Amino acid sequence: MKPKTPARASGGNDGASAGLHARQIAAEILMMVEHRGGYADALLGARLPALELPDRRLATRLVLGTIAWQARLDYELERLCKRDLAGIQPEAVTIMRMGLLQLRFLDRIPHHAAVSTSVELAKRSRGAKAAAGFINAVMRRATRETIALPARTADEIRWLAIMYSHPRWMVERFVEWFGREDAERLMAANNEAAPNVLRLNLARASRAEIVAKLEADGMEIASEGRAAETVILKGAPRFDGESYRAGLFQAQSEASQLVTRMLAPARGATVVDCAAAPGAKSAHLAELVGSPGRVIAVDLNLAGLKSARGVCRQLHHRNVDFIRADAFAALPMRERRFEYVLLDAPCTGLGTLREHPEIRWRLGPDDPSRIAKLQLQMLRNAAAIVQPGGAIVYSVCSLAPEEGEAVIREFLRAQPEFEIDAHAPNCDDLLGADGVMRTRPDRGSLDGFFAARLKRKS
Repeated sequence: MKPKTPARASGGNDGASAGLHARQIAAEILMMVEHRGGYADALLGARLPALELPDRRLATRLVLGTIAWQARLDYELERLCKRDLAGIQPEAVTIMRMGLLQLRFLDRIPHHAAVSTSVELAKRSRGAKAAAGFINAVMRRATRETIALPARTADEIRWLAIMYSHPRWMVERFVEWFGREDAERLMAANNEAAPNVLRLNLARASRAEIVAKLEADGMEIASEGRAAETVILKGAPRFDGESYRAGLFQAQSEASQLVTRMLAPARGATVVDCAAAPGAKSAHLAELVGSPGRVIAVDLNLAGLKSARGVCRQLHHRNVDFIRADAFAALPMRERRFEYVLLDAPCTGLGTLREHPEIRWRLGPDDPSRIAKLQLQMLRNAAAIVQPGGAIVYSVCSLAPEEGEAVIREFLRAQPEFEIDAHAPNCDDLLGADGVMRTRPDRGSLDGFFAARLKRKS
Protein backbone atom coordinates (compact mmCIF):
# COMPACT_ATOMS: atom_id res chain seq x y z
CA MET A 1 0.00 0.00 0.00
CA LYS A 2 1.42 3.39 -1.01
CA PRO A 3 1.08 6.44 1.23
CA LYS A 4 -1.33 9.11 0.16
CA THR A 5 0.33 12.12 -1.37
CA PRO A 6 0.38 14.96 1.16
CA ALA A 7 -1.42 18.20 0.46
CA ARG A 8 0.54 20.20 -2.05
CA ALA A 9 2.05 23.60 -1.64
CA SER A 10 0.37 26.02 -3.96
CA GLY A 11 2.94 28.77 -4.25
CA GLY A 12 4.03 27.71 -7.72
CA ASN A 13 7.52 29.09 -7.01
CA ASP A 14 9.50 28.64 -10.21
CA GLY A 15 12.23 31.25 -9.72
CA ALA A 16 15.41 31.13 -7.68
CA SER A 17 14.20 33.85 -5.34
CA ALA A 18 10.42 33.25 -5.40
CA GLY A 19 9.24 32.01 -2.01
CA LEU A 20 12.75 32.30 -0.54
CA HIS A 21 11.57 34.29 2.48
CA ALA A 22 8.92 31.65 3.24
CA ARG A 23 11.56 28.94 2.98
CA GLN A 24 13.91 30.85 5.25
CA ILE A 25 11.20 31.23 7.88
CA ALA A 26 10.38 27.52 7.54
CA ALA A 27 14.04 26.58 8.04
CA GLU A 28 14.30 28.77 11.14
CA ILE A 29 11.15 27.22 12.61
CA LEU A 30 12.40 23.70 11.87
CA MET A 31 15.65 24.44 13.71
CA MET A 32 13.73 25.73 16.72
CA VAL A 33 11.46 22.70 16.77
CA GLU A 34 14.27 20.16 16.59
CA HIS A 35 16.97 21.84 18.64
CA ARG A 36 15.10 24.10 21.07
CA GLY A 37 11.97 22.09 21.82
CA GLY A 38 9.63 24.51 20.06
CA TYR A 39 6.18 23.62 18.77
CA ALA A 40 5.56 24.00 15.07
CA ASP A 41 2.00 25.30 15.26
CA ALA A 42 2.85 28.03 17.78
CA LEU A 43 5.95 29.10 15.86
CA LEU A 44 4.05 29.18 12.58
CA GLY A 45 1.30 31.21 14.20
CA ALA A 46 3.83 33.82 15.26
CA ARG A 47 5.60 34.08 11.89
CA LEU A 48 2.93 33.55 9.23
CA PRO A 49 1.15 36.93 9.55
CA ALA A 50 4.21 38.60 7.99
CA LEU A 51 3.79 36.56 4.79
CA GLU A 52 1.42 36.78 1.85
CA LEU A 53 -1.22 34.04 1.66
CA PRO A 54 0.59 31.80 -0.92
CA ASP A 55 3.80 32.00 1.10
CA ARG A 56 1.88 31.16 4.29
CA ARG A 57 0.70 27.94 2.66
CA LEU A 58 4.20 27.15 1.43
CA ALA A 59 5.85 27.75 4.81
CA THR A 60 3.21 25.69 6.60
CA ARG A 61 3.60 22.70 4.27
CA LEU A 62 7.41 22.90 4.43
CA VAL A 63 7.43 22.92 8.22
CA LEU A 64 4.75 20.30 8.90
CA GLY A 65 5.76 18.12 5.95
CA THR A 66 9.47 18.11 6.78
CA ILE A 67 8.80 17.14 10.39
CA ALA A 68 6.24 14.47 9.47
CA TRP A 69 8.40 12.87 6.77
CA GLN A 70 11.70 13.23 8.66
CA ALA A 71 12.50 9.52 8.94
CA ARG A 72 11.76 8.89 5.26
CA LEU A 73 13.78 11.96 4.21
CA ASP A 74 16.72 11.03 6.46
CA TYR A 75 16.82 7.48 5.12
CA GLU A 76 17.24 8.81 1.60
CA LEU A 77 19.55 11.68 2.52
CA GLU A 78 22.02 9.43 4.32
CA ARG A 79 22.38 7.39 1.14
CA LEU A 80 22.56 10.44 -1.10
CA CYS A 81 25.16 12.04 1.17
CA LYS A 82 26.95 8.72 1.73
CA ARG A 83 27.49 9.60 5.37
CA ASP A 84 25.72 9.76 8.72
CA LEU A 85 23.66 12.95 9.01
CA ALA A 86 24.85 13.39 12.60
CA GLY A 87 28.22 14.48 11.19
CA ILE A 88 26.74 17.28 9.08
CA GLN A 89 25.93 20.80 10.30
CA PRO A 90 22.34 20.84 11.67
CA GLU A 91 21.42 23.85 9.49
CA ALA A 92 22.61 22.01 6.39
CA VAL A 93 20.59 18.92 7.32
CA THR A 94 17.47 21.05 7.81
CA ILE A 95 17.91 22.72 4.41
CA MET A 96 18.45 19.37 2.67
CA ARG A 97 15.42 17.80 4.35
CA MET A 98 13.30 20.71 3.22
CA GLY A 99 14.71 20.55 -0.31
CA LEU A 100 14.14 16.81 -0.58
CA LEU A 101 10.57 17.21 0.68
CA GLN A 102 9.92 19.58 -2.22
CA LEU A 103 11.42 17.14 -4.71
CA ARG A 104 9.52 14.11 -3.44
CA PHE A 105 6.20 15.40 -2.12
CA LEU A 106 5.39 18.94 -3.30
CA ASP A 107 4.83 18.43 -7.00
CA ARG A 108 3.91 22.03 -7.82
CA ILE A 109 7.46 23.14 -7.16
CA PRO A 110 9.84 22.66 -10.12
CA HIS A 111 12.96 20.66 -9.33
CA HIS A 112 15.32 23.45 -10.33
CA ALA A 113 13.57 25.85 -7.92
CA ALA A 114 13.84 23.36 -5.05
CA VAL A 115 17.58 22.95 -5.73
CA SER A 116 18.42 26.61 -6.29
CA THR A 117 16.50 27.88 -3.27
CA SER A 118 18.15 25.23 -1.08
CA VAL A 119 21.59 26.44 -2.19
CA GLU A 120 20.61 30.07 -1.69
CA LEU A 121 19.32 29.32 1.82
CA ALA A 122 22.66 27.69 2.64
CA LYS A 123 24.58 30.72 1.40
CA ARG A 124 22.48 32.95 3.68
CA SER A 125 22.87 30.66 6.71
CA ARG A 126 25.79 31.16 9.06
CA GLY A 127 25.78 27.48 10.00
CA ALA A 128 25.32 26.04 6.50
CA LYS A 129 27.22 28.55 4.34
CA ALA A 130 30.34 26.41 4.10
CA ALA A 131 28.22 23.44 2.99
CA ALA A 132 26.47 25.23 0.10
CA GLY A 133 28.45 23.35 -2.55
CA PHE A 134 27.80 20.02 -0.83
CA ILE A 135 24.08 20.78 -0.58
CA ASN A 136 24.02 21.67 -4.28
CA ALA A 137 25.61 18.35 -5.20
CA VAL A 138 23.26 16.31 -2.97
CA MET A 139 20.12 18.08 -4.21
CA ARG A 140 21.16 17.68 -7.85
CA ARG A 141 21.82 14.01 -7.27
CA ALA A 142 18.37 13.70 -5.70
CA THR A 143 16.80 15.03 -8.92
CA ARG A 144 18.45 12.19 -10.84
CA GLU A 145 18.25 9.30 -8.37
CA THR A 146 15.64 7.82 -6.06
CA ILE A 147 16.80 5.65 -3.18
CA ALA A 148 14.85 2.41 -2.87
CA LEU A 149 13.35 1.46 0.49
CA PRO A 150 14.61 -1.68 2.23
CA ALA A 151 12.82 -4.91 1.42
CA ARG A 152 9.49 -5.14 3.21
CA THR A 153 9.82 -8.89 3.65
CA ALA A 154 13.12 -8.56 5.51
CA ASP A 155 11.69 -6.46 8.38
CA GLU A 156 8.13 -5.25 7.88
CA ILE A 157 8.09 -2.99 10.96
CA ARG A 158 11.25 -1.22 9.80
CA TRP A 159 9.78 -0.86 6.31
CA LEU A 160 6.58 0.66 7.72
CA ALA A 161 8.58 2.99 10.00
CA ILE A 162 10.55 4.35 7.02
CA MET A 163 7.72 4.25 4.48
CA TYR A 164 5.34 6.25 6.68
CA SER A 165 7.97 8.06 8.78
CA HIS A 166 7.00 7.01 12.31
CA PRO A 167 9.30 5.78 15.10
CA ARG A 168 9.57 2.01 15.24
CA TRP A 169 8.01 1.68 18.70
CA MET A 170 4.97 3.65 17.53
CA VAL A 171 4.57 1.45 14.46
CA GLU A 172 4.69 -1.63 16.69
CA ARG A 173 1.98 -0.19 18.95
CA PHE A 174 -0.29 0.83 16.07
CA VAL A 175 -0.02 -2.67 14.58
CA GLU A 176 -0.73 -4.19 18.00
CA TRP A 177 -3.75 -1.94 18.62
CA PHE A 178 -5.34 -1.82 15.16
CA GLY A 179 -3.84 -4.58 13.01
CA ARG A 180 -1.36 -4.08 10.18
CA GLU A 181 -3.75 -2.82 7.49
CA ASP A 182 -5.49 -0.28 9.72
CA ALA A 183 -2.16 0.82 11.18
CA GLU A 184 -0.86 1.45 7.67
CA ARG A 185 -3.92 3.51 6.75
CA LEU A 186 -3.63 5.46 10.01
CA MET A 187 0.03 6.32 9.45
CA ALA A 188 -0.67 7.43 5.88
CA ALA A 189 -3.43 9.70 7.20
CA ASN A 190 -1.09 11.08 9.87
CA ASN A 191 1.07 12.51 7.09
CA GLU A 192 -1.84 14.29 5.42
CA ALA A 193 -2.79 17.89 6.10
CA ALA A 194 -5.59 18.20 8.65
CA PRO A 195 -8.81 19.85 7.44
CA ASN A 196 -9.35 23.49 8.33
CA VAL A 197 -12.36 23.40 10.65
CA LEU A 198 -14.15 26.35 12.23
CA ARG A 199 -16.63 26.45 15.06
CA LEU A 200 -19.12 29.21 14.37
CA ASN A 201 -20.10 31.35 17.33
CA LEU A 202 -23.87 31.03 17.10
CA ALA A 203 -24.22 33.18 20.21
CA ARG A 204 -23.30 36.15 18.01
CA ALA A 205 -25.29 35.48 14.83
CA SER A 206 -27.07 32.77 12.86
CA ARG A 207 -25.18 30.20 10.84
CA ALA A 208 -26.28 31.76 7.55
CA GLU A 209 -25.20 35.22 8.67
CA ILE A 210 -21.79 34.02 9.82
CA VAL A 211 -21.18 31.99 6.65
CA ALA A 212 -22.00 35.06 4.56
CA LYS A 213 -19.45 37.10 6.52
CA LEU A 214 -16.82 34.35 6.19
CA GLU A 215 -17.31 34.35 2.44
CA ALA A 216 -17.08 38.14 2.37
CA ASP A 217 -13.69 37.78 4.07
CA GLY A 218 -12.50 35.39 1.34
CA MET A 219 -13.14 32.04 3.03
CA GLU A 220 -14.86 29.29 1.07
CA ILE A 221 -16.93 26.56 2.75
CA ALA A 222 -16.05 23.06 1.58
CA SER A 223 -18.64 21.16 3.59
CA GLU A 224 -20.82 21.22 6.68
CA GLY A 225 -19.85 19.55 9.90
CA ARG A 226 -21.90 17.26 12.10
CA ALA A 227 -23.17 20.11 14.28
CA ALA A 228 -24.83 23.36 13.29
CA GLU A 229 -21.82 25.35 14.49
CA THR A 230 -19.25 23.40 12.45
CA VAL A 231 -17.92 24.16 8.95
CA ILE A 232 -14.94 22.81 7.00
CA LEU A 233 -13.09 25.30 4.82
CA LYS A 234 -11.52 24.72 1.40
CA GLY A 235 -8.50 26.82 2.34
CA ALA A 236 -6.97 28.27 5.47
CA PRO A 237 -8.99 30.45 7.84
CA ARG A 238 -8.45 34.21 7.73
CA PHE A 239 -7.68 35.83 11.04
CA ASP A 240 -7.31 39.32 9.57
CA GLY A 241 -10.92 39.86 8.49
CA GLU A 242 -13.98 41.45 10.00
CA SER A 243 -15.60 38.10 10.82
CA TYR A 244 -12.72 37.15 13.13
CA ARG A 245 -12.50 40.59 14.74
CA ALA A 246 -16.24 40.37 15.43
CA GLY A 247 -15.76 37.07 17.28
CA LEU A 248 -17.83 35.04 14.83
CA PHE A 249 -15.66 31.91 14.74
CA GLN A 250 -12.91 29.92 16.41
CA ALA A 251 -10.57 27.42 14.76
CA GLN A 252 -11.25 24.06 16.44
CA SER A 253 -11.04 20.51 15.11
CA GLU A 254 -14.33 18.70 14.64
CA ALA A 255 -13.43 15.85 16.98
CA SER A 256 -12.65 18.39 19.70
CA GLN A 257 -16.06 19.98 19.15
CA LEU A 258 -17.76 16.58 19.40
CA VAL A 259 -16.26 16.07 22.86
CA THR A 260 -18.02 19.21 24.12
CA ARG A 261 -21.22 18.21 22.35
CA MET A 262 -21.03 14.82 24.06
CA LEU A 263 -21.41 16.46 27.48
CA ALA A 264 -24.70 17.98 26.22
CA PRO A 265 -25.19 20.58 28.96
CA ALA A 266 -28.66 22.08 29.28
CA ARG A 267 -29.12 25.74 28.48
CA GLY A 268 -28.68 27.77 31.65
CA ALA A 269 -26.60 25.06 33.35
CA THR A 270 -23.32 25.51 35.24
CA VAL A 271 -20.43 23.51 33.80
CA VAL A 272 -16.92 22.94 35.17
CA ASP A 273 -14.11 22.54 32.62
CA CYS A 274 -11.37 20.93 34.68
CA ALA A 275 -8.44 21.33 32.25
CA ALA A 276 -9.52 24.39 30.35
CA ALA A 277 -6.38 25.56 28.54
CA PRO A 278 -6.09 26.68 25.80
CA GLY A 279 -9.81 27.54 25.96
CA ALA A 280 -11.62 26.28 22.86
CA LYS A 281 -13.83 23.85 24.78
CA SER A 282 -14.61 26.39 27.51
CA ALA A 283 -15.77 28.83 24.84
CA HIS A 284 -17.86 26.13 23.16
CA LEU A 285 -19.47 25.27 26.49
CA ALA A 286 -20.19 28.95 27.08
CA GLU A 287 -22.07 29.06 23.80
CA LEU A 288 -24.02 25.87 24.55
CA VAL A 289 -25.21 26.92 28.02
CA GLY A 290 -25.95 30.46 26.82
CA SER A 291 -25.90 33.70 28.78
CA PRO A 292 -28.14 32.29 31.55
CA GLY A 293 -25.56 29.56 32.16
CA ARG A 294 -22.06 29.63 33.57
CA VAL A 295 -18.75 27.94 32.79
CA ILE A 296 -16.04 27.56 35.43
CA ALA A 297 -12.72 27.14 33.60
CA VAL A 298 -10.03 25.51 35.75
CA ASP A 299 -6.37 25.03 34.88
CA LEU A 300 -3.06 24.99 36.74
CA ASN A 301 -1.06 26.58 33.92
CA LEU A 302 -1.33 30.36 34.27
CA ALA A 303 -0.33 31.06 30.67
CA GLY A 304 -2.87 28.50 29.47
CA LEU A 305 -5.56 30.04 31.64
CA LYS A 306 -4.78 33.49 30.23
CA SER A 307 -5.05 31.99 26.74
CA ALA A 308 -8.47 30.56 27.61
CA ARG A 309 -9.59 33.93 28.90
CA GLY A 310 -8.36 35.55 25.67
CA VAL A 311 -10.33 33.08 23.56
CA CYS A 312 -13.53 33.76 25.50
CA ARG A 313 -13.03 37.51 25.28
CA GLN A 314 -12.45 37.28 21.53
CA LEU A 315 -15.76 35.44 21.19
CA HIS A 316 -17.56 37.86 23.57
CA HIS A 317 -18.45 35.19 26.14
CA ARG A 318 -18.97 36.86 29.49
CA ASN A 319 -20.36 33.81 31.28
CA VAL A 320 -16.98 32.17 31.98
CA ASP A 321 -15.10 32.36 35.29
CA PHE A 322 -11.44 31.38 35.51
CA ILE A 323 -9.83 29.57 38.43
CA ARG A 324 -6.20 28.54 38.74
CA ALA A 325 -6.20 25.13 40.39
CA ASP A 326 -4.63 21.71 39.97
CA ALA A 327 -7.06 18.98 38.92
CA PHE A 328 -4.41 16.42 39.90
CA ALA A 329 -5.05 17.55 43.48
CA ALA A 330 -8.46 17.98 45.10
CA LEU A 331 -10.43 20.69 43.31
CA PRO A 332 -11.41 23.76 45.38
CA MET A 333 -15.11 23.00 44.94
CA ARG A 334 -17.76 21.27 46.94
CA GLU A 335 -18.13 17.55 46.22
CA ARG A 336 -21.26 16.36 44.40
CA ARG A 337 -22.15 19.95 43.53
CA PHE A 338 -22.22 20.16 39.71
CA GLU A 339 -24.42 18.53 37.10
CA TYR A 340 -21.95 18.82 34.21
CA VAL A 341 -18.17 18.40 34.29
CA LEU A 342 -15.67 18.13 31.45
CA LEU A 343 -12.16 16.70 31.76
CA ASP A 344 -10.22 16.90 28.53
CA ALA A 345 -7.10 15.54 30.16
CA PRO A 346 -3.46 16.20 29.27
CA CYS A 347 -2.27 13.33 27.09
CA THR A 348 0.37 12.15 24.61
CA GLY A 349 -1.50 13.70 21.67
CA LEU A 350 -1.11 10.57 19.55
CA GLY A 351 -4.36 11.42 17.77
CA THR A 352 -3.11 14.81 16.56
CA LEU A 353 0.05 13.93 14.63
CA ARG A 354 -1.21 15.80 11.57
CA GLU A 355 -1.24 19.14 13.40
CA HIS A 356 1.65 18.33 15.75
CA PRO A 357 4.04 16.06 13.82
CA GLU A 358 6.93 16.73 16.22
CA ILE A 359 5.08 14.69 18.86
CA ARG A 360 6.00 11.45 17.13
CA TRP A 361 9.73 12.15 17.57
CA ARG A 362 9.46 13.31 21.18
CA LEU A 363 7.34 10.57 22.73
CA GLY A 364 8.74 7.33 24.06
CA PRO A 365 7.11 3.89 24.45
CA ASP A 366 6.56 4.37 28.20
CA ASP A 367 4.82 7.74 27.93
CA PRO A 368 1.20 6.52 27.46
CA SER A 369 1.23 4.39 30.61
CA ARG A 370 3.11 7.07 32.56
CA ILE A 371 0.63 9.80 31.62
CA ALA A 372 -2.32 7.47 32.25
CA LYS A 373 -1.55 7.52 35.99
CA LEU A 374 -1.93 11.29 35.98
CA GLN A 375 -5.14 11.07 33.95
CA LEU A 376 -6.73 8.54 36.31
CA GLN A 377 -6.09 10.73 39.35
CA MET A 378 -7.46 13.79 37.55
CA LEU A 379 -10.59 11.85 36.59
CA ARG A 380 -11.15 10.76 40.18
CA ASN A 381 -10.84 14.34 41.42
CA ALA A 382 -13.04 15.77 38.68
CA ALA A 383 -15.71 13.10 39.21
CA ALA A 384 -15.86 13.92 42.91
CA ILE A 385 -17.68 17.19 42.18
CA VAL A 386 -20.37 15.53 39.98
CA GLN A 387 -23.77 15.45 41.63
CA PRO A 388 -26.06 12.37 41.65
CA GLY A 389 -27.62 12.08 38.20
CA GLY A 390 -24.93 14.39 36.79
CA ALA A 391 -22.47 13.63 34.02
CA ILE A 392 -18.76 13.95 33.35
CA VAL A 393 -17.08 13.55 29.97
CA TYR A 394 -13.52 12.24 30.05
CA SER A 395 -11.59 12.72 26.83
CA VAL A 396 -8.04 12.56 25.45
CA CYS A 397 -6.70 13.30 21.97
CA SER A 398 -4.81 10.03 22.03
CA LEU A 399 -5.18 6.62 20.40
CA ALA A 400 -3.39 4.75 23.19
CA PRO A 401 -5.68 2.29 25.05
CA GLU A 402 -3.72 3.03 28.23
CA GLU A 403 -5.00 6.62 28.16
CA GLY A 404 -8.54 5.76 27.14
CA GLU A 405 -10.14 2.40 27.82
CA ALA A 406 -7.72 1.48 30.61
CA VAL A 407 -8.33 4.72 32.52
CA ILE A 408 -12.12 4.31 32.31
CA ARG A 409 -11.95 0.63 33.24
CA GLU A 410 -9.83 1.32 36.34
CA PHE A 411 -11.99 4.30 37.33
CA LEU A 412 -15.25 2.34 37.11
CA ARG A 413 -13.73 -0.57 39.02
CA ALA A 414 -13.04 1.70 41.99
CA GLN A 415 -16.06 4.01 41.53
CA PRO A 416 -19.11 1.73 41.06
CA GLU A 417 -21.48 4.68 41.56
CA PHE A 418 -20.60 5.76 38.01
CA GLU A 419 -21.57 4.11 34.75
CA ILE A 420 -21.02 4.77 31.06
CA ASP A 421 -23.85 6.80 29.58
CA ALA A 422 -24.08 6.24 25.82
CA HIS A 423 -25.59 9.66 25.20
CA ALA A 424 -23.70 11.42 22.43
CA PRO A 425 -25.51 14.06 20.38
CA ASN A 426 -24.04 14.43 16.86
CA CYS A 427 -21.74 11.41 17.28
CA ASP A 428 -23.94 8.37 17.95
CA ASP A 429 -22.41 6.61 14.94
CA LEU A 430 -18.93 7.04 16.46
CA LEU A 431 -19.79 5.14 19.64
CA GLY A 432 -18.47 1.62 20.04
CA ALA A 433 -20.36 -1.29 21.52
CA ASP A 434 -18.99 -0.21 24.91
CA GLY A 435 -20.65 3.21 24.59
CA VAL A 436 -17.50 5.32 24.19
CA MET A 437 -16.42 7.48 21.26
CA ARG A 438 -13.29 6.76 19.24
CA THR A 439 -12.21 8.78 16.21
CA ARG A 440 -9.19 8.46 13.90
CA PRO A 441 -7.68 10.50 11.07
CA ASP A 442 -8.12 7.63 8.62
CA ARG A 443 -11.84 7.43 9.40
CA GLY A 444 -13.71 10.53 8.34
CA SER A 445 -10.56 12.69 8.66
CA LEU A 446 -11.27 13.33 12.35
CA ASP A 447 -8.47 13.79 14.86
CA GLY A 448 -7.89 10.76 17.05
CA PHE A 449 -9.95 11.18 20.22
CA PHE A 450 -11.24 8.90 22.95
CA ALA A 451 -14.23 10.18 24.93
CA ALA A 452 -16.56 8.60 27.47
CA ARG A 453 -19.64 10.14 29.07
CA LEU A 454 -20.00 8.90 32.64
CA LYS A 455 -23.03 9.39 34.82
CA ARG A 456 -23.23 9.27 38.60
CA LYS A 457 -26.12 7.01 39.50
CA SER A 458 -29.02 8.67 41.27
